[in-house]
Amino acid sequence: MRDRFGTRAVAIALALLIELLLALLLLTLAPKILTPPEETVPMATFGVSPEPESAPEPPSDARPADAVAQPTERAQPRDAETPPTPDPVVADPAPEPPLLLDIPLSRLPDIATLPRRPAAGPAAPARRVAGPPAPGPDPGDSRRVEGRGPNGEPLYAASWFRKPYDSETRGYLSTARAPGWATIACRTVADYRVDSCVLIDEYPDGAQIGRAWLAAAWQFRVRPPRLRGQYQVGEWVRIRVDYGLDSVRAE
Repeated sequence: MRDRFGTRAVAIALALLIELLLALLLLTLAPKILTPPEETVPMATFGVSPEPESAPEPPSDARPADAVAQPTERAQPRDAETPPTPDPVVADPAPEPPLLLDIPLSRLPDIATLPRRPAAGPAAPARRVAGPPAPGPDPGDSRRVEGRGPNGEPLYAASWFRKPYDSETRGYLSTARAPGWATIACRTVADYRVDSCVLIDEYPDGAQIGRAWLAAAWQFRVRPPRLRGQYQVGEWVRIRVDYGLDSVRAE
């Protein structure tokens, strides 16, 4: 080849060969240089066994100089069997004695010479209230008597307009036993008559005098009670009969 192309051709061929080798070398090393190396993360491992307890540090006698021990107060337990001590009772101070004045008897005033209170005069007259006086009972009013009507009505003494004749009552009293008496109460009605009569009392019991008097009452002529000067028809009156062996008296 040297003979055909000469020395220069050999040099060019060597130069090309060297450049080709360098290019191959660069191509081989280029991926490692351009690609960054992958970072590998180390795998962490752990165990499930309990950690051993650390041994307590021995107390150190040496304390820092600037540390000052602060005293701590602890509640002392109270003995359950020991009762609480009661509070002392403070007594009130004794009252001071009264102050006595030392006055001689010769300087005391004479009681006989002291002025006396005047005696009380006569009481003032009662004050009168102006107005008409309250109406009082009329002298001609009927007299109230003891007892009550069947419904609690007041009774007045009967005033006869005309007393019954013996002939009007003899037939009714023929069944009664004498002597005795009876009291009845009657309501006054118009025309000096009475109505609704009831028996109040009788003596002796069972003498039938009251029953006979009630049967004959329809013939009685009695004035109504008079109140405040007016006759009050409808008020009740009390009528009494005394039945003797030979007489009959109506009141």
